[in-house]
Amino acid sequence: MDQERRAQWLRGVLDLCVLALVSRGESYGYELSQALRTHGLGTVQGGTLYPVLLRLQRSGLLSAHWREGRTGPARKYYRISPAGSAALRAATTDWNAFALSVGAILSEEPKR
Repeated sequence: MDQERRAQWLRGVLDLCVLALVSRGESYGYELSQALRTHGLGTVQGGTLYPVLLRLQRSGLLSAHWREGRTGPARKYYRISPAGSAALRAATTDWNAFALSVGAILSEEPKR
């Protein structure tokens, strides 16, 4: 996949993807970055991911707390808030409709 295209698309959906991942259970930044990579979104650098997490936290969609690490430094864990769950449900509905529309346009045969 073209890396520039992937980066452009990711900018539009990263907040939604992060909310969806955190809705499955609390997580910390590096773990989220690995989950995004595992799901095929490529490597999301901390300089991209942490501002998203901070923005979601400041907007009340995520809450955060520090937890001591068993074998390393403390980690900041993120948990989805009730407002975040509601926003995720609404955004998922919107995304599914949008993706369906884009898919229909892309699969349409060109006119000759």
